[in-house]
Amino acid sequence: MKARWASIGFNFQNLCSILSKSHHLLHNLDSNSHLGHVDLSLLLSICGKEGHSRIGASIHAQIIQNIECFDPKRQPNSRNCVAVWNSLLSMYSKCGHLSDAAKVFDGMPLRDTVSWNSMISGFLRNGMFELGFRLFKRMLIAGSFLFDQATITTFLSVCDDHEVLHLCQLMHSLRFKSGHEREVSVGNALITSYFKCGCCASGRLVFDEMVERNVITWTAAISGLAQSEHCEESLQVFLKMRRESVDPNSLTCSSSLLACSGLGALWEGREIHGLILKLGYEGDLCVGSALMDVYSKCRCMEDAWRVFNFAEELDEVSMTVILVGLAQNGSEQDAIQIFTKMLKAGYTIDSNVVSAVLGALSADVSLALGKQIHSIVIKKNFSSNTFVCNGLINMYSKCGDLEESIQIFNGMSQRNSVSWNSMIAAFARHGYGFKVLKLFEGMRTEGVEPTDVTFLSLLHACSHMGFVKEGMEFLESMTKVYGITPRMEHYACAVDMLGRAGNLNEAKNFIESLPIDPGIQVWQALLGACSIHGDSHVGKYAAEKLISASPESITPYILMSNIYSSEGRWEERAKAIKKMKEIGMKKETGMSWIEIEKEFHSFVVEDRLHPKTEIIHNVLVELTNQMRDEGYARTESICSKSKSRSCFRFNYFND
Repeated sequence: MKARWASIGFNFQNLCSILSKSHHLLHNLDSNSHLGHVDLSLLLSICGKEGHSRIGASIHAQIIQNIECFDPKRQPNSRNCVAVWNSLLSMYSKCGHLSDAAKVFDGMPLRDTVSWNSMISGFLRNGMFELGFRLFKRMLIAGSFLFDQATITTFLSVCDDHEVLHLCQLMHSLRFKSGHEREVSVGNALITSYFKCGCCASGRLVFDEMVERNVITWTAAISGLAQSEHCEESLQVFLKMRRESVDPNSLTCSSSLLACSGLGALWEGREIHGLILKLGYEGDLCVGSALMDVYSKCRCMEDAWRVFNFAEELDEVSMTVILVGLAQNGSEQDAIQIFTKMLKAGYTIDSNVVSAVLGALSADVSLALGKQIHSIVIKKNFSSNTFVCNGLINMYSKCGDLEESIQIFNGMSQRNSVSWNSMIAAFARHGYGFKVLKLFEGMRTEGVEPTDVTFLSLLHACSHMGFVKEGMEFLESMTKVYGITPRMEHYACAVDMLGRAGNLNEAKNFIESLPIDPGIQVWQALLGACSIHGDSHVGKYAAEKLISASPESITPYILMSNIYSSEGRWEERAKAIKKMKEIGMKKETGMSWIEIEKEFHSFVVEDRLHPKTEIIHNVLVELTNQMRDEGYARTESICSKSKSRSCFRFNYFND
């Protein structure tokens, strides 16, 4: 038997390795017995799954040499003969050799429904939808073949876009015509396809009309609703499933957690987490990633970390989820550390990971690190990815390299609204107000609709340039022209703009006329403007409002003490500081930092903990003396060896 297989090009050891999943076949090979039709069908099936088309072709050659043994018209076991041909057809199809599959199909001495389904599936799986549908019509015209539930589900498996919704609807009608309306597998496939095609109402209707449902049915509806952002309805279906005592599988759990993420439903997420522990799905990668995503979206990073640390196995998805969660919840340094671990561990770094870590980089992060990530972008050919480029624009502008941001923006082949917003924000961040306005005009010329983020940057730019009239026109156009409802951040920017221009009473009146209750940001903006102009009257009003809105905030006390200082009202300043101390508040210490040769050095007021502090202060004394000699005058006490200051202010006076 071994010699006969070797004569048609088989390596026996290789064959045994491939067939390690089938002990029965290995036994037949080792005992020199003849392989029957069922054995050959199984062998061809394994070749198709493993992609061993060369071995499958060798078996095909053997079948042709013994064609009489596989002719269903001459053999009593005709069904087994047809099964071999169908397995051969399926093997070529799964291995991507559709031309060979078509030759086998055309030369088959006898076909059944499985033969047609295999060939149709091959065409559809490889994106040849027109050929697949044409073959389906040939099947109907032939008349002797009835399509079955596998035919319908095969077509439905490729219905994953709105453009093929008509095909999904056709299969839906054929489901009734062929009498398969009670088939659970067909109903499940219809639900999945309708949701993927964006037709949620039809998907829900099929679900509601099904007499018999299994866990796949429920999962298809829960997943489809969650992915279509009908999160509340998705959770309602999940609760109904539990009331009917149907145990969810791991995909049901991860889908329901997706709905929790969309709603920010922490309590429901914890309930599902308990169910996951009860059913033993905590080790599932998808479930673990979904849990981390829920906790991250609900700002419970301790719980997300706990799931991450207790995971038995991690993959790129779970690492990306925790990285994004950390970046979005203010733990940028931890996110960068996760990214570094992914690189060292050899995880696949895709564009989503790079976009996430770029979002974690801020002004207090090393520019050198940002450039290293940029080199990864170039190396992995992500430079054409719009989202990655948007991240690079933000990263460089935050780290102070505006020219690099401009270069990336100009080099983008495709830009979306985020691209324009990122560049507008970059100019606004660096104080180039006129360039902000010019870029906004370019955005409109390109036909890109501005978003609420665009107007935040525009208002920010107008505030720093003193363009009050233009800024208020932008705020008004948000609603009247673009149909965008301003958020609290927009109102705070408008107050800041009015306040910086010295229009404090106008800013106060603007706040009182707002259609919503002013938030903390609005009162902080007004109080900050009062601090700039030293207006204690409006400032006291703003401080009282801010204290009422945020009793735990230290800001009103600090700013009011500054205002009183500027007016020389030392008693009121002392009262503000005393009140702050009475309620147990303490001003956070300011910190300065500098990066030298890829090493960070940070300093705070009266800090002498730096290892080179004596050298640093000696240099400062020397610089102070040189500046005095050049005509600069000191306005506050400077450093000495006994007491130092981390910052100095000098006035230059002309003789």
